Amino acid sequence: MNERSINAGEAVSRDVEVTGAAGPLPARLHMAGPAAGKRDTLVVFFHGGGFVGGSVAEADEFLRQLVGTDPGQVALSAGYTLACQQPFPAAVEDAHAILLWAKKNKAKLAWNGKRLIVAGIEAGANLAAVVSLVARDRGGPALAGQVLIMPMLDPGLSTCSMRTMPACVDKAAVVDDVARTCAEGYRAYLPNAADRTHPYASPLQSSRLKNLPPALILSADDDPLRDEAEQYGARLIGAGIPTAVKRLPPPPLEEPGGRADCVCTFALEEIAAFIELQH
Repeated sequence: MNERSINAGEAVSRDVEVTGAAGPLPARLHMAGPAAGKRDTLVVFFHGGGFVGGSVAEADEFLRQLVGTDPGQVALSAGYTLACQQPFPAAVEDAHAILLWAKKNKAKLAWNGKRLIVAGIEAGANLAAVVSLVARDRGGPALAGQVLIMPMLDPGLSTCSMRTMPACVDKAAVVDDVARTCAEGYRAYLPNAADRTHPYASPLQSSRLKNLPPALILSADDDPLRDEAEQYGARLIGAGIPTAVKRLPPPPLEEPGGRADCVCTFALEEIAAFIELQH
């Protein structure tokens, strides 16, 4: 393990190796202060990148801030198999295997095993939603909550927000890039068209949404993924799952690659409050 201080007195990170479905995967652990004692809550976070890119380092700033809000939690940013290596369901199987690994390796994570929460952004939010289904279907591990940030949930790219661009030309270019990235990612992740209706690829297609953990679902006004996020939230609520659906103002930036960090940081209080409620 490569432990290194991130912000003195605020957060400490260390790179760890977790076990996926087919072998070792990179991960990064974040906690507030030194690793003394066990934390009650582990947040497993899956990065974005449209299933074809991204890394465990992308959420560093957000996860450092998150664990800084509550020293009783620790966050694990976990890698997974990208579609360019192996398509669906490889990433799904990795996500579930990582949760099982975490339960068996609590001591390595400075975690006492009490509460496990899954979270992610974009493609990673898809995996967080899907692994909640998988954990329920396979009898564990038990999850205390799921945090879905700008989730990719509709491989058909059929929603109004996905098809409609903002009036502002500059902003439209940024949002169009997000939509194009989603389309390219799904083509790589789901090369078999029949998989696009599988509930483990598109949770929106699932007819079985009961007995899932409470959810926080976040999107933004100018987010092409907004409508599918809100549709999924409505379906979870209809299934009796305690669910909060929040639409945030547009991120104040012009670079599509920075949207994820901006939304996560902007929604930090919402996310921290949700996690606190799951105690």
